[in-house]
Amino acid sequence: MGEARLRVGTRVDDGAEVTLAAQRFNRHTFWCGQSGSGKTYALGVVLEQLLLETELPLLILDPNADFTRLRETRPGADGRAAAAIAAADIRVLHSTAAREPRLLARFFGLSVASRAAVLQLDPIADADEFNVLLSVRESDDTFDGADYVAQLRGSDDPVQRRLATRIENLQVLGWQLWSRGGRSVTEIVDERPRATVMDLGGFAQPAEPKVAALAILEHLWRTREGRRPVLIVIDEAHNICPPDPATAVERALVALVALIAAEGRKFGLWLLLSTQRPTKIHPNVLSQCDNLCLMRMNAPRDLAELADVFGFVPEALLARAVVPQGRGPARRRVHRGPDADPDRAAGHTRGRLGRPRPPARGPLTLSPGAPPPASPTCPSASRAPS
Repeated sequence: MGEARLRVGTRVDDGAEVTLAAQRFNRHTFWCGQSGSGKTYALGVVLEQLLLETELPLLILDPNADFTRLRETRPGADGRAAAAIAAADIRVLHSTAAREPRLLARFFGLSVASRAAVLQLDPIADADEFNVLLSVRESDDTFDGADYVAQLRGSDDPVQRRLATRIENLQVLGWQLWSRGGRSVTEIVDERPRATVMDLGGFAQPAEPKVAALAILEHLWRTREGRRPVLIVIDEAHNICPPDPATAVERALVALVALIAAEGRKFGLWLLLSTQRPTKIHPNVLSQCDNLCLMRMNAPRDLAELADVFGFVPEALLARAVVPQGRGPARRRVHRGPDADPDRAAGHTRGRLGRPRPPARGPLTLSPGAPPPASPTCPSASRAPS
């Protein structure tokens, strides 16, 4: 990524441009701000700048369809930037809107442990059924859930019949997530487009977006030795790595994200986690983040948590996140908002390009040696390189 600078906003006192050092995204980043602080908007500005100024591939886990229009620029956008975005290989895999291509994953592309988590099988308590699952060798190109269940149901083995009953009761193999011979998200990400947006918000079953995330993260970890860098952007990250996972799928997902957070950096697997509160993220994940971008944050408990985890951030800088009600500069919008876009479903964004200058409120993470931001709304910092 070299010495590229990302234009992300302006200082509120003098309008001076603020930039990010692009090379700092080769470590894990925590992006935080309470509801209404401009967190998602600012994140979109940074993703746009990463597309324009670097060659770093992006994988965006998007639970609210906020980035499904990342490749669309608004009328009047700056010509150079609009052309660069138009030329970029940006793939959007849909679940919210009835559009192609769909977000698909392979059931048998999951590890046995992950398939067992989907079927709520414990390797000890359900040892016999787990063993049947372990022995299955199916191809997703020809796999048909109904035929598979019928085969289990017709077996003389009572354990296979029990597994068939479990699958039927859970209705797992009927999920719209499964590829059934279609192109899976793992195949697409393996091509390393400039950006892959996984629209996670449109699935019928609550577990499907988590399993979609599990499928791609498990694949990236399994192929980590290839050392092909990618920035894994997880918006509303509390849905993916909560502090108290309740289901087998959630526990598998949290363990995997924690593993990537602890060991993924040397393989080029870098996280950018965005959420409203630090206490909503599993501590084993949060503690591995080196970069902090903090938008407005008025809750003392959350600020205390951030001070504890990010001890390198001066207290005075954290204190700037507290904004008295009614204060704070208005963010200048440069994209089509919800009311202007009747085709918007579940929160679609935004062509953000074409601003005559950077938006008034953006992430104000500073490069080393730069003066602190004047804005009281967005203190941020980065741990010194290790």
